[in-house]
Amino acid sequence: MREILPTFSAMSNTSGSPRLLRITLIAILILPSYMVFGPLGASGGVGQILSLMIFVVWVSAAAFGLHNPWKYGHPGRAVLLVWIFASCLSYVALFSGFSGGSDSIQRAAADRWLLLIVAGAGITLMTTESVRSIHDLREIVRTVIIGTSISCVIALLQFTLSVNPMEWIATLMPGFQDIGSGTPFQDRGSFARVAGATMHPIELGVVVSMMLPLSLWWAKYDTEMPRWFRVLAPILLFAGNIMTVSRTGMIGLAVVALITIPFMPKIFKQWAVVVVPVGFMALFLMVPGMVTTLFSSATAGSSDTSITYRTDDYPLAWKLFFDHPLFGLGPGAWIPTDQKNIFDNQYLLTVVTLGCLGLVAFLLYLLVPAFAALMSARYAVSEELRYLAGSIAGAMFVAAISSGTFDAMSFQTFALITPFFIGIQGTVWLTVKNHPDYIEKSRLFHLNTKSKVGGTSWIR
Repeated sequence: MREILPTFSAMSNTSGSPRLLRITLIAILILPSYMVFGPLGASGGVGQILSLMIFVVWVSAAAFGLHNPWKYGHPGRAVLLVWIFASCLSYVALFSGFSGGSDSIQRAAADRWLLLIVAGAGITLMTTESVRSIHDLREIVRTVIIGTSISCVIALLQFTLSVNPMEWIATLMPGFQDIGSGTPFQDRGSFARVAGATMHPIELGVVVSMMLPLSLWWAKYDTEMPRWFRVLAPILLFAGNIMTVSRTGMIGLAVVALITIPFMPKIFKQWAVVVVPVGFMALFLMVPGMVTTLFSSATAGSSDTSITYRTDDYPLAWKLFFDHPLFGLGPGAWIPTDQKNIFDNQYLLTVVTLGCLGLVAFLLYLLVPAFAALMSARYAVSEELRYLAGSIAGAMFVAAISSGTFDAMSFQTFALITPFFIGIQGTVWLTVKNHPDYIEKSRLFHLNTKSKVGGTSWIR
């Protein structure tokens, strides 16, 4: 992909990751996805439009012989194709009438679903095939950490001042209209849960949980950024998670700790033993009642209506599944009139709309990159690459587990950031496998660094 990027000077930076990709990731993380370009409807968010542009660039480059994508296969790309194929089968079943009758609203929802999947594919493919060195990895991770940090600053303003800066951002987007799906504030206990730049507090909790281990890796190795920001960013992400007052966010923190800590450098493991309890102690002192609220929320069980609201959906989900077990109702075709019948569980929603084939494909889509990242961490030679692979594995396991607690693919930030993690997993996989394009790119950067800074290697 990099060989074609200099042609698109407005979208690329030949010394690093593509500029279009970095702009897209920032747009996904900080612009409201519920602000859409009217003619495109719910698929018209800035982040999704740019992601679709990336896919068009990738397809055009491959079609005109400017780029050979066959060289860059990895487990994440394989299951991405399975996921797209399963979605297309369900789509065809819907439009052919095999899944039963459908109306124009359901068919439009199916179109939106395929556009979302294709947009995510563009991010995965472009990331793997254009981010080819450890320097490129640091640069692209720096981009997403900056974007997530901005979202957490917005969450901090929402939490402390009860103002919503996303409304100010929306006023700066002429030509876009609000489809009314954002939920910046929700009450839980004596606190207001906040969503930052995402659509819902749960989504923010999941996204920052996925980003937190990546931010710690980046803070250690990206010495091009000021030290104060490398220290501040992980703190902001941790605070952003807490301000969601979310059980899912807490589960995400536990998962990334369990998966990522074993792959951390020794000094980080030692600090983790100190920082985690000190962090919760500081939280207890600085935000009275927060620890109690989080604990009560986590241990509420069946007494919490938000939990029973989810479990009450199981009988309906199984009934709908057995009516159309193979391909489901069709992608996006479950549009309930009663809000109580909204499935706050992506696995239930997937088995209802895409059938058993779609459910298997979705599980593969999330879990295969997670295990591939663990394998990369196991066989990585450098400490930096091993830690990065462990961080990606932690993020993908968070995505897999959290998908059982909310309808994750209905939220655009999650739906388009998860493909980014699959993409960088591909870069790490190919680097560990000694793919010549990735090894050569890293070698050239190493030589260039030596010539500029007197022989200092990027391997620390």
